[in-house]
Amino acid sequence: MDTKLKTRDDIRNIAIIAHVDHGKTTLVNEMLKQSDTLAAHTQIEDRALDSNAIERERGITILSKNTAVKYGDKQINILDTPGHADFGGEVERIMRMVDGVLLVVDAFEGTMPQTRFVLKKALEQHLTPIVVINKVDREGARPEEVVDEVLDLFIELGADEEQLDFPVIYVSAMNGTSSYDSDISTQEHTMKPVFDTIINRIPAPIDNSDEPLQFQVALLDYNDFVGRIGIGRIFRGKIKVGDNVTVMKLDGSKKNFRVTKLMGFIGLKKVDINEAKAGDLIAVSGMEEINVGETVVSPSTPEALPILRIDAPTLQMTFGTNTSPFSGQDGKFVTARQLGDRLKRELHTDVSLRVEDTDQPGSWVVSGRGELHLSILIETLRREGYELQASRPEVIYREIDGQMSEPFESVQIDTPDEYTGSIIDTLSQRKAEMQNMETTDNGQTRLTFLAPSRGLIGYSTEFLSLTRGYGIMNHTFEKYLPVIKGWNPGRKKGTLVSMNSGKATTYAMMGIESRGELLINPGTEVYEGMIVGQNNRENDITVNITKGKNLTNVRAAGSDDMARIKTPTHLTLEESLEFLNEDELCEVTPNFIRLRKKILNTNTREKEAKRRKHS
Repeated sequence: MDTKLKTRDDIRNIAIIAHVDHGKTTLVNEMLKQSDTLAAHTQIEDRALDSNAIERERGITILSKNTAVKYGDKQINILDTPGHADFGGEVERIMRMVDGVLLVVDAFEGTMPQTRFVLKKALEQHLTPIVVINKVDREGARPEEVVDEVLDLFIELGADEEQLDFPVIYVSAMNGTSSYDSDISTQEHTMKPVFDTIINRIPAPIDNSDEPLQFQVALLDYNDFVGRIGIGRIFRGKIKVGDNVTVMKLDGSKKNFRVTKLMGFIGLKKVDINEAKAGDLIAVSGMEEINVGETVVSPSTPEALPILRIDAPTLQMTFGTNTSPFSGQDGKFVTARQLGDRLKRELHTDVSLRVEDTDQPGSWVVSGRGELHLSILIETLRREGYELQASRPEVIYREIDGQMSEPFESVQIDTPDEYTGSIIDTLSQRKAEMQNMETTDNGQTRLTFLAPSRGLIGYSTEFLSLTRGYGIMNHTFEKYLPVIKGWNPGRKKGTLVSMNSGKATTYAMMGIESRGELLINPGTEVYEGMIVGQNNRENDITVNITKGKNLTNVRAAGSDDMARIKTPTHLTLEESLEFLNEDELCEVTPNFIRLRKKILNTNTREKEAKRRKHS
């Protein structure tokens, strides 16, 4: 029988790919609203797929999401993918589960670094593309030019002739309108052009459900009732609840298990199903230790699919239990056992994460795909009630062809022209190599660099102040290259460190602020060894920030006026992690982020600094 001719015309499997903030999650929302999926009374909140609170606040997708919409008698399975390079491992695996992609591009910004990154992954899998130009109603939108940019990008990435013949739909996802024409006056309140193009252009899955089972796990989910859940696609055959099946493990071994639960996706929910067949995207539970990339097969025909590649981590930090004098005052979970168990639990679903024990009790090396990946994990833990301390992020070196190598990233910067000189200067000091520079008529310049990852740690804060917040920087992992020797890109300025414990006073801060930039407010509780500011010079200074004013009978009017001190700088979690030097830690609790020295005692710390200097 010629299986090529037999397809499942009732379903289509697509992934939505885009650069961060180009509107793909909003587009999925609108498709859900305008499909035949949900009851008429169902209210959908904005960006409903970004269910995680951090995703909603930051406006980014962190974890891939499955949904499915009904359109007439067809079901369209949609995978919404992360646009940020730190979550690129998810994107790559999703490409194996689908037959086509919706590439969403902002009609004003055009193609960006992650557009290139996600499209490259799609073209490598020979998927059928549909291009959606979003935000056509945005001021300054240039949809036709952007289509040309997209075509250039396809050619540059080596797309074949079929892929180059991509259909284009013009959309305003925010308004729920679309059209086949770039002229904004043709926009109508409908997603019909999007749905019709998916049905007509994306290939239907091959129906080989009468052959032996092959189901591959591409994503993991977890819940306390059923344990680990493998999400993936059935490439061949059928699977039923109660079936005895075999898992082809990554190490070559085999394990048998019984399918206890099968789930399909419809709208925003997982729904229990009894049976699924070739082409379906489903979730399977019943196997404790199932992993991404493993194949579930029929015991009589144990044929594994090619293993899915998972991007290795490029950045690591040491996480530890909170050892500051304020430990246990704020969080619910403060012990080493609680933190260790929670980190191990994160490994159930995040396959790009590594957690390794160290020789220090209550301390773990946590490795991930980048600063964003690790800072989101820390933010998640603090919101759940954990206290911890984290070290400065460090890149992971690898030996390649006998040579020690470090990760490099492709950096794209869009900035007003007047800041280009400062950006080129500061990035060249961080060993970045400029590869391209383009200026536009509207006073903007686009710069492209290849930069070592360790040179970019801490750069985003400097970049924002350099460009007064008008610059946009995006970077994505490119490759490993030989280590740049004899260079340390750490923070150049020293710190102001509290020499005692108590409450910071306005009086003391007025005397200290000429030394540097304060990072705390008057009235903040401090402890010995806590960092309260950044010095103007390279060395650290210990300061008495709790010093009170000598009381006299004479009181000068308004002498304690708050207006006398400059507004302190408050660092975000990411900025705090980037601020750290090797001898410092970031203390994170549900309500506080504090910076501190690893050695809190002033005398011990100064002796250690002298010893290091002379050794």
